[in-house]
Amino acid sequence: MEQHRTRPPQHGPRRSAPLPPQGRRSGAASVRSGTAARPSPSGPPVRSAGRGNGGPQRSPSAARRNARPVDQAVRQLPGPRLTGLGGGLFCAAVMLTIGCLDQLLFDSSLTVYGVLFLPVCMLTALWVRGGDLVIAPIVVPIAFVVGLLTVVDGSGRVSGRLVALVTALATQAGWLYGGTLVAGVIATVRRVRVMRRRVAQRRRTA
Repeated sequence: MEQHRTRPPQHGPRRSAPLPPQGRRSGAASVRSGTAARPSPSGPPVRSAGRGNGGPQRSPSAARRNARPVDQAVRQLPGPRLTGLGGGLFCAAVMLTIGCLDQLLFDSSLTVYGVLFLPVCMLTALWVRGGDLVIAPIVVPIAFVVGLLTVVDGSGRVSGRLVALVTALATQAGWLYGGTLVAGVIATVRRVRVMRRRVAQRRRTA
């Protein structure tokens, strides 16, 4: 009679199969960090609202900076600041050059000379420094007379050139007064702005 072999029951905990090296590393990392990977209850993970599909959003200040690059570049351009004597020399030299060019190209046209006198007055009043703004309306008519000597046509003598100069001044007085008025208005506006800045600085320091 055959007897069936029976295995004695094994009491005690079962030994689980050893984990592979990758499983050991991931388990150790989760234990060290103190958090385990948990699935999101509502589906895929939600992205933060600070970032969009294209990356981080730009701040408003950066957008304003990029919107006006030309304006900032123009404001940063250095402007020349001439003294009173420098402004007078500049205006006289430019008007002498204009008079010579007018005599060569336009046959001593007084109208062309008077028209070109206006922008020279404007530049002189703009480029003179703040402490010498009063001199700008004074040097402008002097430069007009100096440049006019190359335009007028005299008989060659001093008396004839002086008569031609007086006649030109009488006929072109409108351009002379207009240029002087332009220089005076620009100098006055700049002077008022300088005074306002000084008053504002005094209020801040007080």
